Amino acid sequence: MNKIKTIKTKLGNEIELLGETDTAKILVIGVFHGDEPQGKFLIENYIQKQENPRIAFIPCLNPDGLKLNTRTNANGVDLNRNFPTKNWELTDKNEFFGGESAGSEIETQFLIETIEQLSPELILTLHAPFKVVNFDGPADEISKKISDIIKYPVEPSIGYPTPGSFGTYAGIERQIPTITLELDEICPVENLIIPVHQIFDIL
Repeated sequence: MNKIKTIKTKLGNEIELLGETDTAKILVIGVFHGDEPQGKFLIENYIQKQENPRIAFIPCLNPDGLKLNTRTNANGVDLNRNFPTKNWELTDKNEFFGGESAGSEIETQFLIETIEQLSPELILTLHAPFKVVNFDGPADEISKKISDIIKYPVEPSIGYPTPGSFGTYAGIERQIPTITLELDEICPVENLIIPVHQIFDIL
């Protein structure tokens, strides 16, 4: 699979965008949070087995957090609170810290530029651990199809405030159908290969 672009993080790790710029209509993103590694494994397993020219992948958006086994990146920022949305706010410096300013992080900027470059018709992000299909923007229909495969309920709200979230940025404010698939963290990740790869195939 072609590398469309790469960038180095604060710790010198690489973020990769893989796919075909001419044909990719879907964007799939793994590891927003470094302590949620399932997405990287599932994406890499998928692209080793087959080509899907409709999908571009970011297997690991937060390689520094993955290396450190932290939710946040190397600056202690929760990337899923760092997007320049109308509801972004400066918050306490805890595991949900949204950064000193909206869009401040290398990883956030990389993803914003990717969306501008690809203009995706649909975005899927892989998270853990809530076992729900959460969505933002006009993604109700595809969310139900995903739910039918993985047997998680569809939830339009994750149940708590998320200022500066990617779902708000892409789904609500830009009206790109955006799905947050919250995977079961207790289930062995190998057991998620079949349903998650079936989901990739129907996108």
